[in-house]
Amino acid sequence: MHVQIIASLMFCLITLPGMADDPPVERSPHPRGAHPHRFTTDQPGRTLDLPDEEEMFTFIIFGDRTGGPDSGVAILREAVRETNLFEPDLVMTVGDLIQGYNATDGWMKQMQEYRDVMDELLCPWFPVAGNHDIYWRGPDRPSEEHEIHYQEHFGPLWYAFDHKDCRFLVLYSDEADPKTGERNFSKPESQRMSAEQLAWLEKALEESKDKKHVFVFLHHPRWLGNNYGDDWNRVHEALAGPGNVRACFAGHIHHMRHDGVRDGIEYVTLATVGGNQGGSVPEAGHLHQFHVVTVRPDGIAMAAVPVGEVIDVRKLSGKTSVGTRILANTTPSVKSGVKIMADGKAEGGFDVYMTNPTSRPIEFVVTAGSEDSRWSFTPDHDHGRLEPGALKIVKIQTDRIASPIDASLREPTIEVRRDYLDEQIRYSIPALTVPIPVGVKLATPEPADPDLVLSVEGNDQAVKFDAEQIEFPDGPFTLETWFQITRNTPRTGMICKTEGSEYGFFISNGVPDFHVHLDGAYTIATDPKLTVEPGAWHHLAGVFDGREVRLYLDGTLVDRKPASGKRTMNKLPLYIGGDVDGNGNLTSPFTGNLDGVRLSRIARYADEQFVPEVRPVGDEQTVFLLNFDADHGVWTYDGSPRKIHPRLQGNPSLRPRATASTP
Repeated sequence: MHVQIIASLMFCLITLPGMADDPPVERSPHPRGAHPHRFTTDQPGRTLDLPDEEEMFTFIIFGDRTGGPDSGVAILREAVRETNLFEPDLVMTVGDLIQGYNATDGWMKQMQEYRDVMDELLCPWFPVAGNHDIYWRGPDRPSEEHEIHYQEHFGPLWYAFDHKDCRFLVLYSDEADPKTGERNFSKPESQRMSAEQLAWLEKALEESKDKKHVFVFLHHPRWLGNNYGDDWNRVHEALAGPGNVRACFAGHIHHMRHDGVRDGIEYVTLATVGGNQGGSVPEAGHLHQFHVVTVRPDGIAMAAVPVGEVIDVRKLSGKTSVGTRILANTTPSVKSGVKIMADGKAEGGFDVYMTNPTSRPIEFVVTAGSEDSRWSFTPDHDHGRLEPGALKIVKIQTDRIASPIDASLREPTIEVRRDYLDEQIRYSIPALTVPIPVGVKLATPEPADPDLVLSVEGNDQAVKFDAEQIEFPDGPFTLETWFQITRNTPRTGMICKTEGSEYGFFISNGVPDFHVHLDGAYTIATDPKLTVEPGAWHHLAGVFDGREVRLYLDGTLVDRKPASGKRTMNKLPLYIGGDVDGNGNLTSPFTGNLDGVRLSRIARYADEQFVPEVRPVGDEQTVFLLNFDADHGVWTYDGSPRKIHPRLQGNPSLRPRATASTP
């Protein structure tokens, strides 16, 4: 879960049977004003209001610990550690402190475990009895079950205490049925407050009528009715009498809810701190959490804090901050010898170079996989610990069964998870997914019949050549393609390796141009008056011959510019279907169709007219040639002698030229 504070419990206002809600509680701005005697400066500026010097305090409430696995104690311990960071005045609970439902020996052991954890709090804490704390299971059941044990080792079954002009009332909601002695939270007969407890409550309320606020705590949210019956109505009447009871807090149901306001009393139920937690919708209160309550003279503020999300500011040293950032920005390198053959079978291995660039130890897990189930890996994962500056090479063998190289093929990847081990805290670095470089040998496809073209629809769709695939010597070259735009858009790349360097075609607002970066500046061949309309197919060629840059449309010279010098090179990819940014990502995408894309390391056209090849061919001077004759999954076939098959990005499609000719 992200660091997330569910600020305000007013996310769910529910009208209960027989409970007409007051309007939702709306908090007013805190009192403030200009207090010149408390403000000092020797500078001019706007007058700043200061908060009134009113008394306030904070307390925290824990939900149920029980019903979950034994590891719930670790969650409770984490909640205690995080609570100490807030340093509240006190901590309340709402019952079910131990697993219980046992006899004396087991109960005593669990009680001591809970108390040992809670006694790590910097502030006092106050228990509430729940059914798990009281119910007996086993032979020789005493009529009071575990009540005597609870009173001896936790505290009274009901009690009150005062703090900063407020009263805290703790009630007991697991009294036995006075007729049968049965304790059962599913039966209304066992969910009635005894005359003894009610008399005590009325007396405690009378004694607290001059307090600013009164807060009530119990285990079962009896106001929900149903199996709890309707006994809470008379309890509510007693609570509403003085007019200063602000809120009732309960647990038991293991998820958060706020049941509105009745006669000025908010009804609030907590989730868990280590108890059984399905976590079906954490954002809606199904999670391990505790409530932080801030008490002011005019009311209270409440927020729920997920356990495990509180950061200890004092633990985040500069060393920790820098070290975790360095680790997060370090991507393991991969050396691969994996190659897919023409029949789709692949085998080989790859090495993952895991390094620790920080000054603290790290732990890592490397997991190999693929969305294509035809791959297998040996081993499929590896893990280890690296001391500062250390290196480990993770070796993984892989193979792929012989099967078509088609649209369902996916390359292998590794997922890398790392933890930075500080002196006391383990910091999990966001997981990385690293693609495994895979070579491919594609069978030469027959010319498609009908002819196929590449269709790209903007967004992230393109063909991508890595920079090292298309390196060729400085000097003359020719870039050409057949294209059809389906709509005119502002700044639009078509085939580009441009980023203050190299070369590319643009067709912004339907105007084609050819960029070549020479000796630190672009030479651009274009005719601003020439606009290509959507729907028609055209051939575009850009030529640099060492003396000038020329642009041809449909075999006719459009523009020529004197140009010479060295081509400014970069290590960025070339995109067919857009421009490239400084980080190597696709930008200014093209929308339309492309075919017959060829890059040559010679100046192929010198005259003012030539007849474009409908289907260009490759020769020794061809750097790459794409005629898009067949679907090869994540690759498309390069018809040049070099066979440097590029990858598809964003799932562009191949479609017959006849159906792609209409915008």
